[in-house]
Amino acid sequence: MRPTTMKRTVVSVVTAAGIAAGTLAGATVSSAAPATTVRQAEPAGEFSTLAVYNFGLSSNQAKGVQRCLAAEYDYNGAIDGLLGTNSWKALQRALARYWDYNDSIDGIPGPNTIKALQRLLKSAYGYTGPIDGIAGDGTRAAFKRFANKAVELC
Repeated sequence: MRPTTMKRTVVSVVTAAGIAAGTLAGATVSSAAPATTVRQAEPAGEFSTLAVYNFGLSSNQAKGVQRCLAAEYDYNGAIDGLLGTNSWKALQRALARYWDYNDSIDGIPGPNTIKALQRLLKSAYGYTGPIDGIAGDGTRAAFKRFANKAVELC
């Protein structure tokens, strides 16, 4: 098997395992790992970690979000249903423009990103909880409503 084919095979298998592990989506942030971790092959044969934070969204819902981000916020990654670093960078750009996100555009959905997301979700997607930076059940439910709208629009 050629080295490139081997790398792609490893990435595919690990990605499938990561998606299967996504069944923890219903768990709270404090009780489960916040991300599915996928090992991504690099050209030199080394591996790097790629974190995926879907916060309970299905692949189809995440693809809808990615399509909207591609249309409006310079997302140029794959429309693959995995909200990774590039997806979150684009979402952070949107949150910075409209929802008072003023932290680094780093692709990591930390507390400040979640707070800005909660402000967005409170405005039109039924989020009624506190703006606390914790992606709990209420945030996840409202994020799903947001994603469902994205699927319709984009």
